[in-house]
Amino acid sequence: MLSTARKVKDLMIPIDACATLKSSDPVKEATLKLRSIYCEVEEGKCTEAGHRTALVINESGQLEGILDFKSILAILIPELAGGFSAKFASLSTSVAFAEENASALDETQDKFRARVLKNASVRVSEVMLKIRGVIDPDADLKDALKAIYRNKIVVLPVVENGRVIGLVRDSDLFLAMADILIE
Repeated sequence: MLSTARKVKDLMIPIDACATLKSSDPVKEATLKLRSIYCEVEEGKCTEAGHRTALVINESGQLEGILDFKSILAILIPELAGGFSAKFASLSTSVAFAEENASALDETQDKFRARVLKNASVRVSEVMLKIRGVIDPDADLKDALKAIYRNKIVVLPVVENGRVIGLVRDSDLFLAMADILIE
């Protein structure tokens, strides 16, 4: 059981250490921002080090939504989301791979790249996820854990006086629990 002495504010990641976006930002900008906060570059390779989500915040500091890797990939590569039209659009890719024609593969890769670049111009407001829970910084960690599991989310924005001041992740709560086991 998580210690009731620890509060969300003791564990949260402050807003200035989070990726933040505006709803009017293009997905391209959001992707590059998330990449920079997620990657710690070692020997030219990105290692998993940072956050997998960005908070969408308006000019007043109020939370409007959340953007994560999965929602970005679903807009950049719509066939991943499973829609019929998206599957139909990717049919040329499947046919080209089935035919194993090198020139068709090159053309297919070019079309794929062009589609990703085109889809990257979509605004964050069109793909951001709804907010499925927030928590007060003075709440107990066990309340944060309950909210994360009840809402089936991996990040929980921390809000004080209507303004987002940070977030707590399921991984942070996992590590807090693991700390109890080694005390």
